[in-house]
Amino acid sequence: MNRVRLLGICTTLLAYGGHFVCAQDAAEDRRFQQLAEEAWQFGLRENPTYATAVGDNRYNDRLPHVRIEDHQRRFDKKNLFRKRWQEIQRDALSAEEQINYDIFGRLLADDLAQYDFREHLIPITNRWGFHVEFPELPKRAPLENANDYENYIARLNAFGRYADEHIELMRAGIEQGYTLPSVVLQGYRETIEPHIVDDPTRSLLYAPFSDFPDRISPTDRELLTAAGRKAIEDSVVPGYRRFLKFMRDQYVPSARGAIGASALPQGRDYYRYCVRRFTTLDLSPEEVHQIGQDEVKRIRGEMEAIIRRVKFDGDRAAFVEHLRSDPRFYAETPEQLMKETALVLKKMDGKLPQLFNKLPRTPYGIREVPPYIAPRTTTAYYSRPSGDGRRAGFYYVNTYNLKSRPLFEIEALSLHEAVPGHHLQIALQQEMTELPNFRRFAGFTAFTEGWGLYSERLGLEVGFYEDPYSDYGRLSYEMWRACRLVVDTGMHYLGWTRQQAIAFMAENTALSMHNIEAEIDRYISWPGQALAYKIGELKICQLRGLAEKALGEKFDIREFHAVVLGSGAVPLDVLEANVKAYIASP
Repeated sequence: MNRVRLLGICTTLLAYGGHFVCAQDAAEDRRFQQLAEEAWQFGLRENPTYATAVGDNRYNDRLPHVRIEDHQRRFDKKNLFRKRWQEIQRDALSAEEQINYDIFGRLLADDLAQYDFREHLIPITNRWGFHVEFPELPKRAPLENANDYENYIARLNAFGRYADEHIELMRAGIEQGYTLPSVVLQGYRETIEPHIVDDPTRSLLYAPFSDFPDRISPTDRELLTAAGRKAIEDSVVPGYRRFLKFMRDQYVPSARGAIGASALPQGRDYYRYCVRRFTTLDLSPEEVHQIGQDEVKRIRGEMEAIIRRVKFDGDRAAFVEHLRSDPRFYAETPEQLMKETALVLKKMDGKLPQLFNKLPRTPYGIREVPPYIAPRTTTAYYSRPSGDGRRAGFYYVNTYNLKSRPLFEIEALSLHEAVPGHHLQIALQQEMTELPNFRRFAGFTAFTEGWGLYSERLGLEVGFYEDPYSDYGRLSYEMWRACRLVVDTGMHYLGWTRQQAIAFMAENTALSMHNIEAEIDRYISWPGQALAYKIGELKICQLRGLAEKALGEKFDIREFHAVVLGSGAVPLDVLEANVKAYIASP
């Protein structure tokens, strides 16, 4: 029996308490499983768009309700779930269910804490929110028959109500002191105005009515098109118009001046919670800040070695300016950038068997970031596949402002977002049907983003970064994530200004100024999330080093990756327990 197969039998027994639960209490297992399933079903009913995303199509004609009373109702229900969870005897559960029990409790505690800290009163960031996500609905909802179209139209008709409820929620945020900082709201109109159209056929949401599946009859097409036009005209466009007016007249003038989360009510406690939530570790903001400073120093040494290697005549600042300004490092057209990206990923596809003994069945594709959010969003992002396997995962590449998208960053960026990064990890997790649904489709940012950053480094082991400029791009991306530890804690806890954070990033990375400013505004509007990447990667690297040292010549990179990915996204302490159990197994 090989090590990984044996691990599946003994990992959790060794990782939790060091003893075998021989007399498993099947009744207690069933009690917990029933609770977990009830909570899962409640979540799907409350968030129909999430249900669609995970492949449950029962609620495809609905949008969520987000009024104050809806959030209170969900909080009350989750409190009841927590009480039932606390009544379950953990020690009486099987070893497998003990892990599920712990993760369920952790996710539930995070949900309740987010409500206590009033996160729901700031339901948008500078780059995401209901108004940004809704136009992507045609790409995420099934549109294969007339019933699918009727469901889609029902959601179009519900958008006006959905927008009004968000306005009500954000108005309550203004009243209670929970708003975004004003600095990150510059350019907010660009994410709203494109959807306020005089002609419904110019709406992005009209696209499905221009390209019907063959199975839909001409008569149905005519009826569905008329209903779709009317829904866009009567619900979608007025909803966006009211939201724009609210943002212009009420929200933006009321937005707070301070950039740090510490300025919110309970702000310092809230940020300390954000650190724990996004790292899954018991770290203080000060500790994270210092880890970041140490990593910046280490990575800077490696970057300076590359400058010497290419024999550049000038100091580091001159080299970075050279990278930012030399035309040879930039694509001339969006098509060129997309082709270069596709070439990198095609090359990595062929290398994956050297690193993994199991690959996902679900494919991935590449898309350009939609123009209406491209100026305000980051360099790239990943959209996971649907849970029912009907939609692939997609890697979105930002082709706006090509002079801020250097070609030497493509390798690191693509390995992170697609394979062996987010797509490989998330698609594998969603294909683990033996996991309870709350684990198949949930996750922990420190694990997911830590794996993405670790994946960038994996390219070194299979022939990537042969060009020293590309390797400098990899290090710049690693430095970018190390700088996040410094600037996020700096702005949200230690009193840094936005300009101070921008200057720190500019001094230590080769990122364009456009990217740096977009990233800093992202961190301002999403406290703590940016800490997950480097903390997660450091933990994975630490555990790999531990395994390599303990196993010596028996260390197998494919088996190690099977252990890391084999339980889906888990808190970092659970990951550590899994790896140590793997090392200890015969």
